[in-house]
Amino acid sequence: MNIEINKTRWKCRRGLRELDLLFRKFADTTLESLDQDDLLMFNSILDIEDQPLYDFIFKRHALGNTAQEDFIIKYLKKFLD
Repeated sequence: MNIEINKTRWKCRRGLRELDLLFRKFADTTLESLDQDDLLMFNSILDIEDQPLYDFIFKRHALGNTAQEDFIIKYLKKFLD
């Protein structure tokens, strides 16, 4: 699973600074404790373009995938405080 986590860490590098900082902070503190299903979900979120992610996280525009939205709310929003 180490290789998969390293690939996921690399995918956390984003074009938008706000997302880059958020995802890298999440990866540093939480990534290794995720179960396989949550790791797959996080990877699916990282496959989304930056602008829709930014709009959901910071402007509350829907992504159109409730499972991804729920994951972001559960795990990532706490890193914005």
